[in-house]
Amino acid sequence: MAPHLRMMLVFVAAGMLAGTAKAQTGPLQRERAAMESTSGLALPKPDPVFRGKVGETVKDSTPDYPAPLKAPKGAPNVLIILLDDVGFGQASTFGGPVPTPTLERLAQGGLRYNTFHTTALCSPTRAALLTGRNHHSAGSGVIIETGTGYPGYTGIIPQSTAMVPEILRGNGYATAMFGKWHNTPEAEISPAGPFNHWPTGFGFDYFYGFNQGETSQWYPVLYRNTTAVAQPKSPEQGYHFTADMTDEAINWLGSIRAVKKDQPWFMYYAAAAAHAPHHAPKAWREKFRGKFDQGWDKQREITFAEQKRLGVIPQDARLTPRPKEIPAWDDQPDAAKRVYARLMENYAAYLAYADNEIGRLVDSVAQAGELDNTLIFYIVGDNGTNAEGGLEGSFNDIASLLGYNPGLDVLNKRLDQIGGPDSEPQVPVGWAWAMDTPFQWTKQVASHFGGTRNPLVVHWPNGIKSHGELRTQFHHVIDIVPTILEATHIPAPKTVNGIPQKPMEGVSMAYSFDEAKARSRRTTQYFEMFVNRAIYHDGWVAASRFGVPWNLVGRVGSFLDAPWELYHVDTDFSEADDLAATNPQKLRQLQALFLEEAKKYDVFPLDSRFSERGDPRNRIAGELPTSWTYHGNNVRMPEPSGPRVYPNSHVITATLTIPPAGAEGVITATGGRSGGWSLYVLDGKLTYHYNSADFEHSTIQARAPLPGGKVAVKLEYVSNGPKRGSALNNGATVRLFVNGELAGEGSVSTGMRRHGAEPFEVGRDSISPVSPDYKSKGAFPFTGTIDEITFAAAPVAK
Repeated sequence: MAPHLRMMLVFVAAGMLAGTAKAQTGPLQRERAAMESTSGLALPKPDPVFRGKVGETVKDSTPDYPAPLKAPKGAPNVLIILLDDVGFGQASTFGGPVPTPTLERLAQGGLRYNTFHTTALCSPTRAALLTGRNHHSAGSGVIIETGTGYPGYTGIIPQSTAMVPEILRGNGYATAMFGKWHNTPEAEISPAGPFNHWPTGFGFDYFYGFNQGETSQWYPVLYRNTTAVAQPKSPEQGYHFTADMTDEAINWLGSIRAVKKDQPWFMYYAAAAAHAPHHAPKAWREKFRGKFDQGWDKQREITFAEQKRLGVIPQDARLTPRPKEIPAWDDQPDAAKRVYARLMENYAAYLAYADNEIGRLVDSVAQAGELDNTLIFYIVGDNGTNAEGGLEGSFNDIASLLGYNPGLDVLNKRLDQIGGPDSEPQVPVGWAWAMDTPFQWTKQVASHFGGTRNPLVVHWPNGIKSHGELRTQFHHVIDIVPTILEATHIPAPKTVNGIPQKPMEGVSMAYSFDEAKARSRRTTQYFEMFVNRAIYHDGWVAASRFGVPWNLVGRVGSFLDAPWELYHVDTDFSEADDLAATNPQKLRQLQALFLEEAKKYDVFPLDSRFSERGDPRNRIAGELPTSWTYHGNNVRMPEPSGPRVYPNSHVITATLTIPPAGAEGVITATGGRSGGWSLYVLDGKLTYHYNSADFEHSTIQARAPLPGGKVAVKLEYVSNGPKRGSALNNGATVRLFVNGELAGEGSVSTGMRRHGAEPFEVGRDSISPVSPDYKSKGAFPFTGTIDEITFAAAPVAK
């Protein structure tokens, strides 16, 4: 019997039992539960029934060893490749300026989709991708760092939306994830867990990568499963995280095949590229020298023409004009053009390098003889290109997110460092807009396709007869999971671990694989991100945008007053012709439909704040702490999970035991070379260093060495007050005390609320150094004993 017929019979039988069991109890209910578990409607499946015979002795007994869980016969491997912050007009496969030969190879052997959509932001797209539900339904209306206490915005993916790895693993698949996760609440990224929201808690057998929104490619914050690990070598030795994660992925596949020849696997390869910081090996950066001297306006024209030549956009599509908020390339001074071109060269190199590494992974699948029966989804971006670098771009993207950018002078002085280990660069808005050709706007702007339309390539020779063709059906990232389940002949479970499941909100795309002109089965889709709203229905889009995506602090005005636009996208591919004034009735219909969808999927309440939501106190239940105490020399957690004291006034007190010969090393620190603070002992003296996004460095040191034995040290940080319009302060006075006596005093010029992706630690500075004082000393662990250290947020009198 064909697999799909067997599945239909299972569903019919389960439905019949559901109808007859309502009024009965006991054996019939147990039989129904057993049938649902056996059919995959309930996960995990039950332990196998013993069908042998047990006698008094082995001689009169018959064994029946439990058979391993097996996937449906012939089920394909599944590989999801997800890039980060890559726009529709960036990859050469879709007309862009960055060569992507791996994407091209898969497209030639598979299908290109030119009307595929994401949510306009990182965590939300990833939650929707893996659950098959809309991002608000999965509690991920915004990135985890800006979650709030409303059902659609917690950043906590509910148990009622089990992820596809959990479903596939429960049906006999091996599962693994490599790269960027970004779906664990920050408060849970610590050695104490809990770990149910880590990849391994969501159905992945194995995880290697980073857990937050970004990390340095030269000095990544790495985890293997749930344990923090160090990178295997240094940048000087040739290290880059994209290559490292690819090596790990290839090794995992080899290990699976060494043990289980026939077990299908599911891999989620979520590259950090091309999210900031944009880090590319020097040889790759050199490939793009001079390639972007023409500027962003001209590049859009070049890309637009190439998109038409390739046929990835209709011949009657129009190139949308540059918004008034984005400056013209020709109006920029030569010094600025030089910086902007270099930032774009580096950005292009990062994407090209990532595609090359993905090629190594695809080659390994082919060499194993498994490429034909591997269903590959190569999703070119989890949103449009990132415009958060501001109008000038940035040398330190975390600083720019917090409203701190020293300007072009600094970038010009450090031009040759862009892309290397001493930089954390981000492109300016003009290039972000250009990489979203032919659409309006960028990442964050869910109201327009520049934020939500991303290229997709699907490759599966055993399951797709058509090769090298274009598909134009309107689809969304929530449609990937239903497509996988149809391809693997695995049903969506009704319960997982005893928890009733929300129905899948996506629809399978498999109908389009071999029917180029099939009518789209996704007829309606809402979009919302930071109150940028849109609704698609039967070829029409209504959209409302509020503010600009590079204004991250203190967005002014009322989004309720923001105008709505109307586009007939069946005939207007790029949203170039606003019909709101000429067809107000259609606009009103779509606005009403948006409200219906928003209520259905937990989109309300709408909230236009961005950086203000980054305060970790928004994600604390109950009374907010004002002090934090730690013991010992080995504490590590993300900065927002640690003491929340910067940039406000605070006090750090510590009781140390200093050996007779003296001690040195880091007592406590947060951040790394791109920004942070550190309290350490150097040359026997208590020392404090503040690193303002690697633009300004301040060091305050005690006048005399620490005595031996038990020593009480204290740091007072007295803020000069907040800096208007940013998450910074106007600097601070810092005083050091040893055994109650003032030992040193100085000042810092700027204080930041957050200091990058590197963690808060006690006893060492383990990834990259906050202070150049100990750059050559590795993690610079403290050689004495930290008996106790306390952080108090109470203000200190001046």
